[in-house]
Amino acid sequence: MKALIYKEFKLSMHPICYLFIALFPLMILIPKYPIAIGFIYVLTCYPILFLGANKGQQSNDLLYSTLLPVRKKDIVLARIITVISMQVAFILIMSALYPLAVYINGSIPADQVPQGELKDIGFGLQSFVLMLSTAIIGYAICDLIFFPIYYKNGRSIVMSTLLMILGYVVYIGVVTIALPLLIPGMNALPIGIQFACLGGAILVAVALHIIVYKTSSKNLEKVDF
Repeated sequence: MKALIYKEFKLSMHPICYLFIALFPLMILIPKYPIAIGFIYVLTCYPILFLGANKGQQSNDLLYSTLLPVRKKDIVLARIITVISMQVAFILIMSALYPLAVYINGSIPADQVPQGELKDIGFGLQSFVLMLSTAIIGYAICDLIFFPIYYKNGRSIVMSTLLMILGYVVYIGVVTIALPLLIPGMNALPIGIQFACLGGAILVAVALHIIVYKTSSKNLEKVDF
C-alpha cells in the first residue's frame, strides 16, 4: 500500500493539482465572496488526476496498476487516500487563511457593507466551521458519486465528473442557501455547536468513504482489461 500511495503522488498526480490546491484557497480572502463556491475547485482536480488513469489515454495508469502484483481493492484505496489528501490539504490551507480573511473583511468600511455587516451568499465567515462541516460531507458525497461510476469500467471520467459536480452544486445550494432561509439563525450558530457539527461531519464522511471503497472495489474487480 505504501508503494501504491507513493506512485500516486509521484506519478499519477499532475503538477497542476498541487497548484490548484495551493492557490484556490486564497479565494477566501476575496471580500464577500461565497465561501461555499471556493471548495468546489478541489473537484476540478479529479478529471486531471484520473485522466492519467483513463484506459487508452495518456499513461494508462489504471491498466498499469492492475498489472502490478497488488490487489485491485488496494488500487482503489490508494486513489481514495490520494483524493482525501487533496481535500484535507485544501481545507487546512483555507483554514490557515481564515484569520486573514476575517481581518480583510473587517477592514471594509461600514458604509460599504449593507447594514454594517457582511452579506455573504450561504454561510459567511461567522459560520466558517459550519461551512467546513458542510464541505467535508459534500466531498464525501462527491466521492460516493464519482468513484463507483468511474471504476465500473475505468473510462467514465466525463460522466462521473459531471454528475459529481452537479451533485455538489445541488447539495451546497440546499444546505448553505435554502436551509438558512428556512431555519432562521442557522448562519450564526454558537461556535460550540459548529464544532459539534464538524465532529459529526467527519464521522459521516468516514462512513461514506467506507461505502465508496467497498462499492468501487467491487466494481473494479468486475472490469476486464
